Amino acid sequence: MTNTSAVSGQGPRLGIQLVMKNAMAALKFYTEVLGAQELFRLVEPSGRLGHAELSLGGVTLAIADEYPELDILGPQSRGGATSLLNLSVDDVDGLAQRAIAAGAILERPITDEFYGDRVAHLRDPFGHRWALSKRLEHLSPEELQRRFQQLVGG
Repeated sequence: MTNTSAVSGQGPRLGIQLVMKNAMAALKFYTEVLGAQELFRLVEPSGRLGHAELSLGGVTLAIADEYPELDILGPQSRGGATSLLNLSVDDVDGLAQRAIAAGAILERPITDEFYGDRVAHLRDPFGHRWALSKRLEHLSPEELQRRFQQLVGG
C-alpha cells in the first residue's frame, strides 16, 4: 500500500469505494442521475465490474461489483447500508425526484433540518444511503447546540 502523505505531501486522504450488486447499472445511475463523471472502468471478460472511478462533488468515488469469493459484499447482500453519503447539491427537491424516478427510495420526507440544511434522505437502487443537502443557513456551533437540545428535549 502506498503512503499517500509521502506521495502527495498533503497528508492522509480518504477514498470512497462502494461495492454492490450490478455495479454497471450503478455506474449509469450515478452518472445519469447524480451527475457523476466517469473517469475509467475495469471490466472482467465475464462483464463483472472490477473497478470504476467517478468524479462526484469534488471527490473520486470508486465502485465495484461484489466479489463474494473474497467476502467483498455490498449492502444488499449484507442486509442494509452501514454508511451515509452526503452530497451537497443546488436543487435538493429536483434531484431527489430524478433519483426516485430512476429507482431510489425516499427514506423520510424532504425537509429543512434544524442544522440549517434542506435534506432528502434516499436509498439508491443498489442499497447505498444518500443525503442530498443544500445549506440554507450558516449557524454557529452554539446555535447548532441550542437547536439540537431543543430537538431532543434537553
